Amino acid sequence: MRFRSYDSLKTFDVVARNLSMTKAADEVHQSKGSISYQINKLEAELGFRLFERAHAKLVLTEEGRRLWHVSQTALSQIDREIEDLRGTASGAVTVGALTYFSSRWLSPRLTRFFEANPGISLRIEPFNSVEMLRSVKVDMAILWGIGGWEDHKSELLLSLPAVPTANRAVAERVTQLGLPEAVRQLPLLGDSSGDAGWRAWHKAAGLAYAPSRSSLTIPDSNSRVQAVVDGQGIALWDDLITPEFDDGTLVRLSDVRVENAGYFVIFTDRPMSQGAEAFLNWLRAENDRS
Repeated sequence: MRFRSYDSLKTFDVVARNLSMTKAADEVHQSKGSISYQINKLEAELGFRLFERAHAKLVLTEEGRRLWHVSQTALSQIDREIEDLRGTASGAVTVGALTYFSSRWLSPRLTRFFEANPGISLRIEPFNSVEMLRSVKVDMAILWGIGGWEDHKSELLLSLPAVPTANRAVAERVTQLGLPEAVRQLPLLGDSSGDAGWRAWHKAAGLAYAPSRSSLTIPDSNSRVQAVVDGQGIALWDDLITPEFDDGTLVRLSDVRVENAGYFVIFTDRPMSQGAEAFLNWLRAENDRS
């Protein structure tokens, strides 16, 4: 049966971003009942649940995470294409970035960018891998990695070593198994580098890379943080997740780090506009002052 409720995907996007029917209703100026009805109707048509409902808290299901990722990308691309066709986006700078990096590092600093560059419009596109450069038009992308993207020039923006991370329950299992055995038995969550990050960590730890066949791939980086919090596996994370380390939600499993990991600016083949150059120079200056 052909899917027809494309309008409902916009409502789904708002609820997924807020993980709250009430907040979503406030954002789109509708009643909570109307939002809940639209989500229930969408789930009925899809044939699977988008959210798990635990008291007042909503949590995306795995199906919900996958659909949200693809719908975010598609809706953003449609909006961008319409702006291009209208000729209204000629002065805008579009940056593809990991949602985790956007929320943890970029967003708290953006006020300073607009104060210094009042005439520049900025658009942040959710970006999960360098392959998205083929399908999403951006001026540059910011991705996590360990350096070197074939066919693309890159520049290290923020150097942050990464360590294996889990919630407390999984950390106790790691202690019981021993770390070398745990990274063979428990799911290792991937990231924007594919398995390059985990291969680099195993090499630094002096271990053979032989992960469990039980894998879980979550392209969206913010959703992957939540997956670790929910106990769905082990992931490599860095000091941007310090709040979760400090409050005990997540635990560092090892002192062995991927030392050359960090966030890189990935460049496209197109010449950069003045606005894009201004944003890049601002990124560099912000990193220097951090």
